[in-house]
Amino acid sequence: MTDDVRDAAFYGRRKGKALRAGQADLIAGLLPTLALPLDRPAPEALADLFPHVPAEIRLEIGFGGGEHLVHRAGESPDVGFVGVEPFVNGMAKALAAVRARDLANVRVSDADAVKVLDWLPAASLDRVVLLYPDPWPKKRHFKRRFVGPDNLDRFARVLKPGGAFHFASDIDSYVDWTLFHVRRHPAFRWTATRPDDWRAPWAGWPGTRYEAKALREGRRGNYLSFERA
Repeated sequence: MTDDVRDAAFYGRRKGKALRAGQADLIAGLLPTLALPLDRPAPEALADLFPHVPAEIRLEIGFGGGEHLVHRAGESPDVGFVGVEPFVNGMAKALAAVRARDLANVRVSDADAVKVLDWLPAASLDRVVLLYPDPWPKKRHFKRRFVGPDNLDRFARVLKPGGAFHFASDIDSYVDWTLFHVRRHPAFRWTATRPDDWRAPWAGWPGTRYEAKALREGRRGNYLSFERA
């Protein structure tokens, strides 16, 4: 895998409206407790990040306000969840939900997801999830789309054989882009066998606020699943 050289991040702004006092307290107090220790080498066993030994470990990149991450963590307490979100306001919202539900199986990072992927041990994840990422629709911004050969190499490195990459988007051009790149990558296999396999969300799908916005604006989500060879 070669280093990813780019002049801009895959995400947009890092902060929106000023945080309320309670949100600022979560960023100052709870975030350091749950944050991945990127300033030192990753543990040989990623399970050591959690108070129990997880049955599996999943990574969600760009979790927004944490709706999907928190829902999945609540329904599967035996699974370890790692969430990455550089947007401070989204992180504050997710931390509030993690605290309210007293979830012990969530770890987070506000760093660039590329840095997290490069930090993680090889073959340490059972699933990578990328839901409604910024589509960067202008051609000159295509290089900022998260799905590409370099990051697929990263996914291939951190996923266990038989692990999954889940991708959702309401932007047809990004769906086509993702299919093109992932199907060309030797480490991944698209698992769809019929149209409903990419038109219907995964089992237990709670929805996200980005999906809800797309539906209000007349766009339908697409849900792609790929297997790590």
